Amino acid sequence: MNLSLIARTIHESATLKLNQTAAQLRERGEPVIHLGGGEPKSKAPIDAIVACTGVLNTGDVKYTPSDGIPALKKAIIRYTEEHYGRGVQPKNVIASSGAKQAIMVLLHAIVDPKDEVVFPAPYWVSYPEMVKLAGGVPVAVKAEDGSFCPTLEEMEAAMGSGTRAVILNSPNNPSGVMYTPEFIAGMVEMCERRDVWLVMDDTYNRLVFDGRAPVNCYEFTRADMESSKLVVINCVSKMYAMTGFRIGWAVGAAEVIQAMGVIQGQQTSSPATPSQWAAVGALNGVQTSIEALRLTLENNRNILMDHFRAFPGVKVARPEGAFYSFPDFGAYMKDSQKLSEFLLEKVRVVTVPGREFGMEGHLRISFCGAAKEVTEGIERIRWALDPSSPNELYLGDRRLVRDWL
Repeated sequence: MNLSLIARTIHESATLKLNQTAAQLRERGEPVIHLGGGEPKSKAPIDAIVACTGVLNTGDVKYTPSDGIPALKKAIIRYTEEHYGRGVQPKNVIASSGAKQAIMVLLHAIVDPKDEVVFPAPYWVSYPEMVKLAGGVPVAVKAEDGSFCPTLEEMEAAMGSGTRAVILNSPNNPSGVMYTPEFIAGMVEMCERRDVWLVMDDTYNRLVFDGRAPVNCYEFTRADMESSKLVVINCVSKMYAMTGFRIGWAVGAAEVIQAMGVIQGQQTSSPATPSQWAAVGALNGVQTSIEALRLTLENNRNILMDHFRAFPGVKVARPEGAFYSFPDFGAYMKDSQKLSEFLLEKVRVVTVPGREFGMEGHLRISFCGAAKEVTEGIERIRWALDPSSPNELYLGDRRLVRDWL
């Protein structure tokens, strides 16, 4: 078929593909453990459900402004003031169908063909493809020391005359690492000095561990809102466990937000009306669910690290936030795609290959499920890889004997 160049070059989302594979295996009755997922297992807040069903019960569910209903914008403004100490106006806010659409619409608004968009590796799997969809060129920056955060010097060395934007995601998906205040301050200064857009993907910024506080990028900017090229992205998906509602937002200068609204209006019109009201309920309602989720994730992180400490040959950085770890399994298999496929086939554990995040030899391991799933999943992985583990494993009623090492 005569498909477009974009259709032939954009890759399928690895995480969505794995979700589909896991669902198919479960439908067949397979004892699958999904450690590749990106959504909390907790329920959406009751305030979100009440607000959503309230508008549904009226039966009057119509179009809304393309950039979001006034009540949602007002809730986002209050959220921005409370958590970022930044006063903004409705013209500085756009609500989208998830943080992914907010980023995508923003890239369409600021990136011209062949412009470069720079981001550290490891990176969220969608960044390179989203940049390419906008006509740009993705530039991933790997730290020379093998860590999950390049230095400021390494970031600036990757930036040239064609650099249009930088994307930072902290806490980071897939590593769980938080960029330091010094690094973010340096990136804000660097982007302002070079007149480059800085996109802060703060999707996980309230899910941080060990008494840390989220890093507020606005503390380091000298520009006012209307002259700033700093855009902050957020959503209700992760911190409120509302992935299926698909509501995210962007906060930035009125000029870029207006351009995003025009583009979004031609793409999808507005986000779904019931979902917008659900987000209003979540943002304005009781906030205890976020802390409950954060504590659960921190406990799961601790359990995960205990198991990895007993796993010979695996190197793993301690996640500081979000709900992912990014261990290095290179001592067992360098090809992360083959390793991920091997673990799914042999022990029915879903992981995401590190190559999708820009670093080979690693796997993304999620700990947002039940603690029991985390424990059993790592035990299955160790059984499949570590020759010193017992020779037998039971998957439900099925007895496995290791015969492939």
